[in-house]
Amino acid sequence: MPPVKKYSEEELYSELKSRSRLAFEYLYDNYSPALYGVIFNIVRSEETANDVLQEAFVKIWNNIAQYDPAKAKLYTWMLNVARNVAIDKLRSKQEKADRMLKNDKAFIQQSNTTSHTFIDGIGVGKLVENLDEEQKQIIDFLYFRGYTQSETAEELGIPLGTVKSRVRLAIIKLRKHFA
Repeated sequence: MPPVKKYSEEELYSELKSRSRLAFEYLYDNYSPALYGVIFNIVRSEETANDVLQEAFVKIWNNIAQYDPAKAKLYTWMLNVARNVAIDKLRSKQEKADRMLKNDKAFIQQSNTTSHTFIDGIGVGKLVENLDEEQKQIIDFLYFRGYTQSETAEELGIPLGTVKSRVRLAIIKLRKHFA
């Protein structure tokens, strides 16, 4: 078995743009666990998370030309693609119908016991713990649960502007850790 080629981010992007199957396999093998973790924390179902993960990778493959390295890291772009596909899935009519069939008590219990295992694997969970309680709460709703800013404001009973301000402050603090 030949050794697996390792790619720098620039090489990976270049190979993906030229439609390299090996680069895509590398991408899937190395990034799917982290993306799955984010997706699972939004959809809260293994079966749905697996479906969404596949949809996300198809979307990444089909839209790699839209990625702009000047705007974000490749992983960040892929994370946003996966997160958006997961949120779209949650908002779909079928998914809403499926969720309504679940017992509310079981759903709440599952939501409370689900950990951020995959996200902690890349260190984001630990960084979020360093935020103020208000900022942690907002990040939890927006990024780990998949709420929109408006839904978060409504759920927490606070103005939309407050949600936006707290997100901005949280992102500034998180950004300092990655700089």
